[in-house]
Amino acid sequence: MVKHQPLQVYERQLCLSCLTGIYGCRWKRYQRSHDDTTKWECLWSLILFGTFLVLLVWFYFWWEAHNDYNEFNWLLYNRSGEWSDCTVPILASTAAGFTYIAFLMILALCHIAVGQQLNLHWLHKIGVTVALLTTITGVIYISEIWSEEWDVISISLQATGPFLHIGALVALTALSWLVAGQMARSERPRFQAAVLLIYLVVLLSLYLAPLAMSLPCVMPRERLKPRPAVIGQRGAPMLAPENTLLSFQKALHMNTAGLQADVAISLDGVPFLMRDRTLRRTTNVRRLFPERQHDDASFFNWTDVQTLNAGRWFLQDDPYWTVRRMSTQQRRLVANQTVCSLEQLLQLVTRANRSALLTLRRPPQHHPHHLSWVNLTLAAVLRSGIPQHQVAWTVDWDRELVRQEAPGIQQTSLRKRPVDMLREDGVSIVLLRYNQATAQDVRTYTASNLSVTLYTVNQPWLYSVLWCSGVPAVSSEAPQVLKKVLSPVWLMSPHEYRLIWVATDLVSFAVVLGIFVFQKWKMSGMRSYNPEQIMLNAAVRRSSRDVNIMKEKLIFSEVSNGVGNEENGFDY
Repeated sequence: MVKHQPLQVYERQLCLSCLTGIYGCRWKRYQRSHDDTTKWECLWSLILFGTFLVLLVWFYFWWEAHNDYNEFNWLLYNRSGEWSDCTVPILASTAAGFTYIAFLMILALCHIAVGQQLNLHWLHKIGVTVALLTTITGVIYISEIWSEEWDVISISLQATGPFLHIGALVALTALSWLVAGQMARSERPRFQAAVLLIYLVVLLSLYLAPLAMSLPCVMPRERLKPRPAVIGQRGAPMLAPENTLLSFQKALHMNTAGLQADVAISLDGVPFLMRDRTLRRTTNVRRLFPERQHDDASFFNWTDVQTLNAGRWFLQDDPYWTVRRMSTQQRRLVANQTVCSLEQLLQLVTRANRSALLTLRRPPQHHPHHLSWVNLTLAAVLRSGIPQHQVAWTVDWDRELVRQEAPGIQQTSLRKRPVDMLREDGVSIVLLRYNQATAQDVRTYTASNLSVTLYTVNQPWLYSVLWCSGVPAVSSEAPQVLKKVLSPVWLMSPHEYRLIWVATDLVSFAVVLGIFVFQKWKMSGMRSYNPEQIMLNAAVRRSSRDVNIMKEKLIFSEVSNGVGNEENGFDY
């Protein structure tokens, strides 16, 4: 009885099957290939890599834009007329898309590591295309309606730069295993040179990246300025309805240095606090005055405004996801809030001995007080009895009149202008969005005895960056968050940072060099094996492409030789 021996025993390769199956739907062994990837698939690999980079930046943008989520929602409200938190679905879809593309990238790199041919399945190609086009559409839309927010990327890198640099170095160092393996296996000198050159250029650029970083928090601790004062913007709008007495009281409990409010003028000339053009979002005007719900808030008499409820919307919409943590008594207190007048705010500020930063909104053209709005607001300030130096005035209109009637009021500019022009207008405070003033601008203004207040600062990392930059004061919607920031999130001396930087680069370089040497030694030793050694070592765990090919060639060559010898009369 003749006992047949199998020509080759195939071991189960579950991991490899899952790898090629998920990426290209090639679950069977005969579907896989060690051949070079086609140019078409190389193009799709580049598209996949580009999509990954675009989604990485897009995801990072939305993650760091958390400081301004309310600003984005309010911007959309002004365009659509309906309030909704659109940041949640945007962030969720971005995170899902980034996770999917990152997973495909990992699978592609694993294909390269095991020497498998890249062959992205057509369903994944559709997914990559959809992710890329959706992201590009989102980038274009944000650039049109919220272009100034792109600055958050460069500003946030001042806080996250050192940590992202270390993370990028770890990733690029790990990638050297694939690069070294490709160079060792490839027999094309030009390809080897191109891969090595690209990798070394990227690696060297990353090693020197800290030279181009602007890091305010890398400084001697003794040079750190005092903690910036916090001004409650519309009170504490995350804890209570904005521009209400309850909101301002909660802000004062958070040790704020002052309160910022938006002032409008009623039809009968009473200054009251309202951010929006209409009363639809923050009051129950739809129920009490449905036919007037789209009218400008300035076209309501103060008596009508006083009848509106300014708290129930907060409980219903929960714009900051804070209502669920309120007690029953707190919710009852919120539900009974009404629209606050300017006089009520100034009385509260006077009792607390704090400052008031007033942002005035001019009534529409056909309003009876379209020309006298400054006079009415100034009269209300003077009647309140608040010390003039505790009031910051932001309106350019009739500024000279205000300086004559109330010379003690602190004139505030909402525009970034040269120091000489600010002095001519008697300006002592500059109020700017946080992306409009650089560290050099802050130093220039403070050196000229001009105070700088930046808005809107809600996140500890941004507060820390501005603190290290020497900003004297910030306006915040989250004073309860900034109250807990007693020191910058991180602060290190230049010597400490240089030590970490150089050490990280040296460790990375040593690991990369060791990986290249090891890969070269491994492949050179593999090529020196004779056929008998390969057969004897078949059970050794070698998953490289060259060893597998050599095994198959050896088996098939022995089979053909055996057939030929039988024909010549030799017995094997």
